[in-house]
Amino acid sequence: MKKTTVTAPQLTAERLKGKSNQFFLTGVLSDFLKWGQSYSLWPYPFATACCGIEFMSTAAADFDIARFGAERPSFSPRQADMIIVLGTITYKMAPVLRHIYRQLADPKFVISVGACASSGGMFDSYSVLQGIDRILPVDVYIPGCPPRPEAILEALMLMQKKLRKQSIEDRRDEIKEKILQMEARNKPVIVE
Repeated sequence: MKKTTVTAPQLTAERLKGKSNQFFLTGVLSDFLKWGQSYSLWPYPFATACCGIEFMSTAAADFDIARFGAERPSFSPRQADMIIVLGTITYKMAPVLRHIYRQLADPKFVISVGACASSGGMFDSYSVLQGIDRILPVDVYIPGCPPRPEAILEALMLMQKKLRKQSIEDRRDEIKEKILQMEARNKPVIVE
């Protein structure tokens, strides 16, 4: 009786002969990684007002934020890669918000929810920060007072599109440009 030895590469080549189109999907690895990252956004909700309640309803069964991979709110900034600012931010809270932003995992993203976080809202006073874009590089603004849960879901879809199109180098360049804009906007006005 004659023995034949068959190696593993021969087995796979014989088994897959003529069927390679059925089993393999070709593509660029970076595109696959971008797709995976876009469906695994872990938000850190920084809720200070009524917009926080709207975010809670977005995570409920009626709206189901889990469809977009953002169902896991992280209350530890080191386990999140996106901060969602919901509500009024005062100047006293601004250093805390900035500190939390610095602790987020890279690449980090910011969504500003509602009129108060985006522009100070109706609180045009000395104690309220007139838009978090003065201290953080905001990616998506959600208008409304308070915005509907559908608006929050639309913002997540915009973030997903942005993540799929943008490389890490492009993201770094965008953040540098936004920081330069923030510094220019925050320069004190000198009156002579």
